[in-house]
Amino acid sequence: MKKSSTIIEWIKAILFAVITIVLFRLFFFEAFTIPSKSMEKSLLTGDYILVSKLSYGPRIPNTPLSIPFIHQQLPNEQKTKSYLNWIKLPYWRIGNLRAIKKGDIIVFNYPMEDNVPVDHRTYYIKRCVALPGDTLIIKEGQVYINQKYADFPEKLQFSYRLIPASNDTINTRKLRKMGITDGGIMYNKRDYWFTLSMDKINRIKSLLNIKKIEPLLEKKDIYNDFIFPGNDYFVWNTDYYGPLCIPKSGDSVKLTVDSLPLYSRIISIYESNKLMVRNDSIFINDKYTTSYTFKMNYYFVMGDNRHNSSDSRFWGFLPEDHIVGKALFVLVSVDKSSIPSTIRKNRWFKKIE
Repeated sequence: MKKSSTIIEWIKAILFAVITIVLFRLFFFEAFTIPSKSMEKSLLTGDYILVSKLSYGPRIPNTPLSIPFIHQQLPNEQKTKSYLNWIKLPYWRIGNLRAIKKGDIIVFNYPMEDNVPVDHRTYYIKRCVALPGDTLIIKEGQVYINQKYADFPEKLQFSYRLIPASNDTINTRKLRKMGITDGGIMYNKRDYWFTLSMDKINRIKSLLNIKKIEPLLEKKDIYNDFIFPGNDYFVWNTDYYGPLCIPKSGDSVKLTVDSLPLYSRIISIYESNKLMVRNDSIFINDKYTTSYTFKMNYYFVMGDNRHNSSDSRFWGFLPEDHIVGKALFVLVSVDKSSIPSTIRKNRWFKKIE
């Protein structure tokens, strides 16, 4: 009996610990790892970061019947879902400490996974560059909000073309020592390309014999069909984009067949309406309409590594119900690209800005 009582006490203690951790991760803070280079140089691959869910208000889960600590699928051959759809709760947040601001680095659920509940979609992290009601334009890869320059040049990286002086070659080993690893020789076997920030450009100029460094930008008025909204009425690309007005809750927009590609996903997917177009006429929930009033706020997010980031330029607006929280600081950082892996001690407990 004494042994049985001890086992029961252990079970109670473990259950209490699990419930406490689950609630803490759900409503307060959660740790995430950075898997890609889309936020360099602000965040590096291998950074383990702490995200505050209190900042913007913790979300009530859409699917409360879920297995703790497993995000989408069980680690088995059948790839069984880690959640049940028997109960689905509407979007709701419990208060907030502050509103989202331009420049905040935020964690969110990837909006394009329509077959997965919002709270179980893949986690992404980007910088918020435009708020609801803002008008965004991108020129030469730089962001302008409401006709004013509003970017963060000291935090950004772009792809650059490097032309060595005379017949010199670039010593890539020196670049690796400077932390420059993305890039290499170009098609003509003379010039090079590398992903660089402004401080690294200045270091290269002081250490290497470089004739010219120029950004590899797309040309203006060139249409890319993989850029949101994927319609040739909007002749946009990654470096020249907009103008685009970011939807705000309660605001109305005029709908035409030409403008509809910007808002069709909001209307039909994010805000759950029936949308149809017949003979150039737009019908929402079987009613003819020429306007639409937004129910939620939306945001525009971009990676700091501007030429290596899947962000709002590619998939569009970020709905407020997909936002998880604000990135606060780096807990630990491990460089897994080196052999063996090395710990970046200079990044421990570094504030994310």
